[in-house]
Amino acid sequence: MAAARREVNAVEQITSIEAQRAWSRARQQQGRRIGFVPTMGALHAGHLSLVARAKAAADATVVSIFVNPTQFDNPEDLAKYPATLAEDLAMLERAGVDAVFLPTAQEMYPDGYCTFVELVGPLADKLCAVARPGHFRGVATVVTKLFNIVQPTVAVFGQKDLQQVLIINRLVKDLDLPIEIQVGPTLRDPDGMAMSSRNRRLSPAQREKALGLPRGLEQANRAFKLGEVNSLKLVEHVYDELLVHEGIEVDYCDVVSLHGFVEKEHADGTCVLAAAVFVDGIRLIDHVHLGGEPIPVKIDE
Repeated sequence: MAAARREVNAVEQITSIEAQRAWSRARQQQGRRIGFVPTMGALHAGHLSLVARAKAAADATVVSIFVNPTQFDNPEDLAKYPATLAEDLAMLERAGVDAVFLPTAQEMYPDGYCTFVELVGPLADKLCAVARPGHFRGVATVVTKLFNIVQPTVAVFGQKDLQQVLIINRLVKDLDLPIEIQVGPTLRDPDGMAMSSRNRRLSPAQREKALGLPRGLEQANRAFKLGEVNSLKLVEHVYDELLVHEGIEVDYCDVVSLHGFVEKEHADGTCVLAAAVFVDGIRLIDHVHLGGEPIPVKIDE
């Protein structure tokens, strides 16, 4: 086990499931609350805001860095996912994280692995669930495994991945997992882009094109506040901002109510306008809560 754990400055790197369980068990025996932030690396200020929230809610904080292959429907997208481990570890050290869990794909999915967690129903039949078949099965599976390994008291996720947050909250409820889920707000760069690891792949020209996504969402939100409730017309605002550029492909753009997570022909204050686009093949997602900026954790049923 010693080979699977080593101290690097103030951050302990843990690479095996056995070692991570031992680390967590030792802190639980001390009566300490464990805060957990699962990531795929290429960290930015948005991730660090989640770390800060976890630290405030717990006595010891773990961040995982694992690019989960089972949630990628496109092998090329997986291969191109940014990797900045040395930079990530330095950021986490400065943030005061206690441990970083760094499993390999072989550690998480050994030969013969054949068990997956899958949701059915409204949360899993629209938006990214349709656009990326199998994506949320991979997310639900890896998150369940990470929860079982790290055994956190509280886990923190970002609001930008709204559908993912709702699915994880549902998973925790349905499987009776004793974990508190907290959600941190979407952070944006000064130009309005939602912070995302994928933004690293954008050239300056591509980023300028991608800005049509937050601009279009904000235009739609302004129209909603002025009285427009027709969902198709709200969606048109997004298309109008995006399709003035070449190389933009809209994956989806829909108005969905957080009451039941159903698509709505006429929007109201329970709705989000969510979109995914490809900018020269680079997939980005964003959403706006029409009329307000709450931090949703679960949908009303």
